[in-house]
Amino acid sequence: MAAPGALLVMGVSGSGKSTVGALLASQLGWKFYDADDYHPEENRMKMGKGIPLNDQDRIPWLCNLHDILLREVASGQHVVLACSALKKMYRDILIRGKDGVPRKCGEPGKDEKLAEVKLFVVHLSGSFEVISGRLLKRKGHFMPPELLQSQFDTLEPPSAPEIFIQINVNKTLSEITATIMKALK
Repeated sequence: MAAPGALLVMGVSGSGKSTVGALLASQLGWKFYDADDYHPEENRMKMGKGIPLNDQDRIPWLCNLHDILLREVASGQHVVLACSALKKMYRDILIRGKDGVPRKCGEPGKDEKLAEVKLFVVHLSGSFEVISGRLLKRKGHFMPPELLQSQFDTLEPPSAPEIFIQINVNKTLSEITATIMKALK
């Protein structure tokens, strides 16, 4: 497979996206972005109160991430993004922008279209029991364990024609990264 412009490490909260993404970026020599760092304060406060985000909350955040990916890839930089991207629509926004038309999210539709981001999706999956156990051990994160069920309810695992692999989080970190590196070759 030709190297994608960007690699998305996705899954529910507690699946290991940030850890796997940062390690992969380091191994590949790519730039790493953690989508959680780009949530507006309103989203953080909402989740902190135990209220799940809705599409209206997520779309501006995803558009910002799309614009970052587009900018980096256009400048020749390869990127690893750790982002829940639970719905296909969310992954489509990361690839093509808000309206499914390749351009920066904030630009009107009549402007010149930009190339879409070539995205390889790594879905870190696991059982509710395993992932909730991880969340209960995690300290200092704005996402409370009580919202995990809402993430599982929202999750639309990747499927064709998306370019993706699914990896069970029961594997060791080295097994997970080795599987991804092999898939990238």
